Amino acid sequence: MTTSIPQNPGGTKLTVQGWFNLILAIMTLLVIAGSAAGATALSANSRVTDDLTDRLMPARSTVYQLQAALVNQETGVRGYALTRDATFLAPYRDGVQAQEQSETRIRELLHDWPDLLADLDAIDAAAQDWRSGFAEPLLAGTAPDPAFYDRGRDLFDEVRAGFDQQNLHLTEAVADARAQIDHMRAIRNAVFTVLALVLVIAAAVFAVLVRIAVTNPLARLSASSRRVAQGEFEHRVDGGRGPADIRSLATDIEGMRRRIVAELDVVRDRQRQLEEQTRQLDATAEELRRSNADLEQFAYVASHDLQEPLRKVASFCQLLEKRYGNELDDRGRQYIDFAVDGARRMQALINDLLAFSRVGRVGSDFERIPLDRPLDKALANLGSVIEESGAHIERPERLPEIEGDPTLLSMLWQNLIGNALKFTRPDTEPRITVTAEQSDDMWRICVQDNGIGVPEEFSEKIFVIFQRLHAREEYSGTGIGLALCKKIVEYHGGDIRLDPDSGTGARFCFTLPVARPATEGLVTVSGQPAPTAATTEGTNP
Repeated sequence: MTTSIPQNPGGTKLTVQGWFNLILAIMTLLVIAGSAAGATALSANSRVTDDLTDRLMPARSTVYQLQAALVNQETGVRGYALTRDATFLAPYRDGVQAQEQSETRIRELLHDWPDLLADLDAIDAAAQDWRSGFAEPLLAGTAPDPAFYDRGRDLFDEVRAGFDQQNLHLTEAVADARAQIDHMRAIRNAVFTVLALVLVIAAAVFAVLVRIAVTNPLARLSASSRRVAQGEFEHRVDGGRGPADIRSLATDIEGMRRRIVAELDVVRDRQRQLEEQTRQLDATAEELRRSNADLEQFAYVASHDLQEPLRKVASFCQLLEKRYGNELDDRGRQYIDFAVDGARRMQALINDLLAFSRVGRVGSDFERIPLDRPLDKALANLGSVIEESGAHIERPERLPEIEGDPTLLSMLWQNLIGNALKFTRPDTEPRITVTAEQSDDMWRICVQDNGIGVPEEFSEKIFVIFQRLHAREEYSGTGIGLALCKKIVEYHGGDIRLDPDSGTGARFCFTLPVARPATEGLVTVSGQPAPTAATTEGTNP
């Protein structure tokens, strides 16, 4: 039967995986944006720091060297003017060379600061004016006068004024760079602080969303499923307004619940039917018990009450023949013989029917016995027949042990060997061979004779009760023997059949379960016959 499952229109179209992907994408964007801002701040901070440490500070040191070189020039020229000693010109020449090197270095370091280069150009121009207007004329031998020295001092004061201006601007540039570094550091810290706060907030939002979108729907679904599992089969499983896949799972579980409920109804109906059938079977079993009790009573009556009239009929018929035999003609004596024979056959038939009906019901206690024991008993019962016929019976030295009923097994042997002795060929000594071999967990026992045999088309018919292949005038019997053998073997858990490939005579093979554990001292090989030994010839073994 099919069950319609209503779809839940509530909830989002996103699955649990979709929710996770969405939140992960948002957090990834936040991390990327924060990382980009932090990287920009770090890059700017690194650039300003590099300018300060690699350019401004070395330029400041070189400026001091430049100013020292100019001061050395002025000191050397002043000493030469006072003493006219040429040794004072060494600081002047060294200072000029040092000035050139310092200016070159400063221009390399400060090429991005035009204001600072302008200060350098002003100092260089003032130094040129001082050298051309005072130092070089003095070194050329021009006769100085007091005004000449005053002009030289004024020119160098302009150079010193350039020093002050240059130092001021350079100090301001260094202070500005440090201020930028502090500013960039503050921006960097702010960016990282904001990024950390955003991540914490995003994690909190993520936890709330997971709880609302995933955990709560799953908890509701789990609670509904537990209620159904605890026996509330009528409780409807609802996924709520959760993600699409959880709602789909809830729909599937609801479908399963409906199917279980439907199947449970069917099972309950069948259980009620089985209970009704059980009641009917109990009633039938009770009727069978009563019937079996009646059969037991019938068996008792048949074994005692019915046989007594038969014995009387046979006895009085024999008395009639004995007392009035001279007065009866041949037909009368024949009639009396018919009556006696019929009574005896009726008595034998009743006994055989009783034996057949009692298989599995009377004396059914199994015990562990070797098959030699019931075989010996059967041969003892058939001793006179064996002796009269001069039969040869070949059997293994030792037959296997099984678990069975000794009385029933004796009846089995007696019927099989009795048939072999009965259905013999004229002018032929009966020869009967008993073999045993193990195949897996079964013993296969065979009884082979050299008698008239059984046509293959009757291989199943001969095991049916009251079925005979010969007239009573040819061979005696009630037609129950092989049916009794079949019932005994099947009662012991085996089967019996006629071997169609026996050749001359008939070969009946039956199987019996192997007793466990195997009997010690019994030497058998799976699939191989047990060792053949003694031969019984026309005697009671």
